Amino acid sequence: MTLLQELECRLNAALTSALGEPTTGAVTAAADLRFGDYQSNAAMVLAKQRKTNPRALAQEIIDHLDLIGLATADIAGPGFINFRVLPAAYAQRMATLIQDERLGVPATGAGKTVVVDFSAPNVAKPMHVGHIRSTIIGDSLARIARFLGYKVIADNHIGDWGTQFGMIIYGWNHFLDESALAVNPIAELVRIYRKVNAATKDDPTVLEHCKAELVKLQAGDATNLAIWQKCIEVSKNGLQKIYDRLDVKFDHWLGESYYNDRLGGLVEDFLTQGIARESNGAVCIFSDGTKPLEEDPFKVHKEDGWTDNPAIIRKADGGFLYATTDLATIQYRIEEWKADHVWYVVGVPQQLHFRQLFDAATRWGKTGDFKHIAFGSILGDDRKLMKTRSGDNVGLIEVLEESVERAAKAIAEKNPDLQGEEAAKIAEIVGIGAVKFAELSQGRLTDYVFSWDRMLALQGDTAPYLQYSHVRIRSIFRKLDAPFDASTVTVHLHEDAEIHLARLLVRFGEVLPTILEDFRPNLLANYVLELARAFHSFFEACPVLKADEPTRLSRLALCELTSRTLQQGLQLFGIQVPERM
Repeated sequence: MTLLQELECRLNAALTSALGEPTTGAVTAAADLRFGDYQSNAAMVLAKQRKTNPRALAQEIIDHLDLIGLATADIAGPGFINFRVLPAAYAQRMATLIQDERLGVPATGAGKTVVVDFSAPNVAKPMHVGHIRSTIIGDSLARIARFLGYKVIADNHIGDWGTQFGMIIYGWNHFLDESALAVNPIAELVRIYRKVNAATKDDPTVLEHCKAELVKLQAGDATNLAIWQKCIEVSKNGLQKIYDRLDVKFDHWLGESYYNDRLGGLVEDFLTQGIARESNGAVCIFSDGTKPLEEDPFKVHKEDGWTDNPAIIRKADGGFLYATTDLATIQYRIEEWKADHVWYVVGVPQQLHFRQLFDAATRWGKTGDFKHIAFGSILGDDRKLMKTRSGDNVGLIEVLEESVERAAKAIAEKNPDLQGEEAAKIAEIVGIGAVKFAELSQGRLTDYVFSWDRMLALQGDTAPYLQYSHVRIRSIFRKLDAPFDASTVTVHLHEDAEIHLARLLVRFGEVLPTILEDFRPNLLANYVLELARAFHSFFEACPVLKADEPTRLSRLALCELTSRTLQQGLQLFGIQVPERM
């Protein structure tokens, strides 16, 4: 039980005793430490319901509160109840956290299965800067959910089917350079795709040939299937190199093609159940009229009023669309994986698609907690979508290479003693970590400007600052004559900086579960930054190695616990911490 939960339990006991019936109230961390560590507005809420004086009710609640050995309470403003945790209570919590591998984090997701659908690039195309957000946010949410006790299934729903393969197969047959394919397969596939795409504009018959190749592929032609499978293979190999570098792992790579055999039966089922109907030769899902017009994803408001906004699941020519494949994917995840939750980490522009998808799936009887975890865009210095000078998307691998190179240069300037493989390894850790933290420290719905200088700075809200904080702590223990065992130490808290550091260490277990309430990894980023700042203040104000016993051992225990918490927090972002920088 976290400290916040214990305060809530004691508050609820007091509420029930004071009011004569089972009553609950919420406790939150105080926004301003001048007023205490935690606070509750329960007296104000209940007084309004009961038409009584909130301060008088707050006093009655405090009179029934048992806070012995834990905290003190007082009344502020119109009826807030403020709690100040006793230093001895914080010290006791430190002893508990030192023994706890989970650092006080409750397993709130135990017994629940969540599928996290993220990254999902198209094969035969390079990953670009636009994939940063889905890949890094999705991986972090999967890590956090797993740490909170969920059974997590990370699925890379790659785009491995569709009209582009008609062009690629045509280009493979007419323009392929085998030697170039061996050296850089994705670059060669992009080259032939672009060459064919340009050719279709000059000669309309080329497009017809591409369509014919696609029909043959979809019909199971052995030659075209072999080309398609080769494209998938080389693309996966290229993608895996990037994922390995990012330390991103998937349990499955079930792409669009995996569900191809389900699509025909799915459409017939929708027709039979009356969820969809034919319209101008196509099969469409329309509104069922159960939602207000403003909330109905199958209605849109135009100049002449509300009109239908259907989702097509089979085109007039018999072809299927993303909506069809995504419905089949939901069916599989609910029925085969028994998913309680399905999270899609996909950009804001797909909001309507997912509103329609979730509505249709629910009407189809596929019940679950479906969430579209949307995110904004990454911008260049001109505050426009980040592009190369030629107007192409900036490649993700180029972003990572640039970040590592800049990190190596900065490390060489700060610590020229680091050389060779060690320097290269640290540059990789710092460079990749900088890109990840720059992403995860943002509100996910906001657009943000990509800045190398800001993300690699050793000061400010950056991964290098946090990694340096961890390195600084570990350097303390390298000066000891013998290994340090915090589990044998009794923690004493006397100085304000010690108490504040303990206060933040306690809150790790309180902050982490809240991240999944609205899928905000930036809350964890804010927390680890605040913890690092609290450590630096503690380190400046409170001598560690030069302190007398038992203060020295107590402060070493605080350092050890801070080190573990920082490392765990960064690990949940997929960010490593070096021993030296």
